[in-house]
Amino acid sequence: MDETLVPSDPQPTDEVMNEVQQNPNKNPSESESDDDDSDDEAQQTVQIETLEIELSNNPANYDAHVQYIRALRKKGDIEKLRKAREAMSELFPLSPAMWQDWAKDEASLGSGSESFPEIEKLYECGVFDYLDKPTDDGVVLGDDLEDDDVLYDISVSLWCDYLNFVQEHEPSVRECSPVGILKARDLFERALTAAGLHVAEGHRIWEAYREFEQAIFYTIDATDVEAREKQIQRIRHIFHRQMSIPHGELRSTLVAYKSWEAEHGTVPDANSGELDGVSSYVASAYRKALEMLNARVLFEERVSRLDAPDVERLQEYMAYLKFEQSSRDPARVQLLYERAVTEFPISNALWFDYTRYMDSTLKASSIVRDVYLRATKNCPWVGELWVRYLLSLERGRASEKEISAVFEKSILCTFSSFDEYLDIFLTRVDGLRRKISQAGEVEDALDYAVIRDTFQHEFNFQVEIEEDRSRFRSRDAAFVVPSAGQDQLCSKSQRRASDYLSPHLKDMDGLLRIHSYWARLESSLGKDLVAARGVWESLLKISGSMLDAWKGYIAMETEMGNINEARSLYRRCYSKRFPGTGSEVGF
Repeated sequence: MDETLVPSDPQPTDEVMNEVQQNPNKNPSESESDDDDSDDEAQQTVQIETLEIELSNNPANYDAHVQYIRALRKKGDIEKLRKAREAMSELFPLSPAMWQDWAKDEASLGSGSESFPEIEKLYECGVFDYLDKPTDDGVVLGDDLEDDDVLYDISVSLWCDYLNFVQEHEPSVRECSPVGILKARDLFERALTAAGLHVAEGHRIWEAYREFEQAIFYTIDATDVEAREKQIQRIRHIFHRQMSIPHGELRSTLVAYKSWEAEHGTVPDANSGELDGVSSYVASAYRKALEMLNARVLFEERVSRLDAPDVERLQEYMAYLKFEQSSRDPARVQLLYERAVTEFPISNALWFDYTRYMDSTLKASSIVRDVYLRATKNCPWVGELWVRYLLSLERGRASEKEISAVFEKSILCTFSSFDEYLDIFLTRVDGLRRKISQAGEVEDALDYAVIRDTFQHEFNFQVEIEEDRSRFRSRDAAFVVPSAGQDQLCSKSQRRASDYLSPHLKDMDGLLRIHSYWARLESSLGKDLVAARGVWESLLKISGSMLDAWKGYIAMETEMGNINEARSLYRRCYSKRFPGTGSEVGF
């Protein structure tokens, strides 16, 4: 084996020796170190500038955002780092570790209680990215959960950091004032609702909660017997709740409980039989929890194998989810979905499965809405998720403003095919049609002009107007293609949608589908035959050689009994050159 020998003490260069002669107190190695530092800084600067250019050209590049934040953090450019994190968080959910780094960086820069609200806000944003939502029924974890009570999982580590931060930096909590104690308890209960059912790690939050309450107990004056007894009951209740759910430290929790009770003279001997001295209802809940834990141990081992390929681990999660669904406990099912999407955030198949389960199981629309929000934020390139998001909002009777905002956001995304965009667009129009049809039944009823405007702006179609269009122009001016000045009123997203669609508008089937639906709505819902004809004329101008376009136009006229107009269309299309033998024109 060849070896390259490197001198342990490299000889200084002439340049370094000259510097030493000018500055005899400076070590040559220090000079070389300074040069290395300068080179590193130069490389960092180039990397940062390159990433800035990339993000300017492609803001949706997730990896570039991550690398940019990492480079700025290494350089210590606080202001740019803060803006970079804010920019990325608007587009993508940050990982729990990224939220933790952000909060810790801000905490290290903050001075006193002045910075507390901003850092607290960061933690709140972080836990929202991983679905921190209390149940609508005000469920307390561990207190006889019903099947319809749905709880949420979250990053346990992120929650623990948040809890520690509040205990250390919130003055009222640190001083154990009544207001501070109440605030901390509310936060612990939120954490339990979010992550207390986590089989592998949930115990960390339970233990932190008990330690907090135990610390309060030690602050109570020994002469205040009533207050001390009340606090003992509070701690005991937390123990009981923790022992009623399956988690990895269930047995050690029982040991800790018996030891704690022994300190207060309640249990004869902490080293007695496993459940000796434990009340019957607590023992019963513990046995049930232990049975549930044993049924899940193998699944937990499989999903926790970090050495396994991601594909295999995702399959293990799906098997685990199937098992949990068979137990018919929505709380546990949703928690497991949350664990899975935290580890595999860009698996569209997983989000499909999750949202489908939520749609079929949960009645609380606001919670389902939050799941769809995160699904589309993690996988914005998947058109079907946006379609289902819009439908979910409609079912939940969301406001027109909210639905419109989601639609506008969806059309900024880039999809793999024109059909995906078309499905989103038609879903939006279908929703508007249903809402207009329900006029009088809904609060924010709409006018048909909204549908017309949606077609007009999103696709920027030129509608042909026949010679006698004066009536059409005066009555439905909004239907005319906007002038240069009017076009400026279109939103940025609408213009981007038109830009994106332009290369795809030669898709004949897509064009026919859009125009035929639009014309049908103009005649049936808008009650405007002239406008419906204008839509067909628009299509014929774009695709006059498309036989099906003529068929559709003629079919509309004949269905409405307009025989003369149909004859006129026949005469026009006979002069066209269509594919085939020509016999197809006979319809």
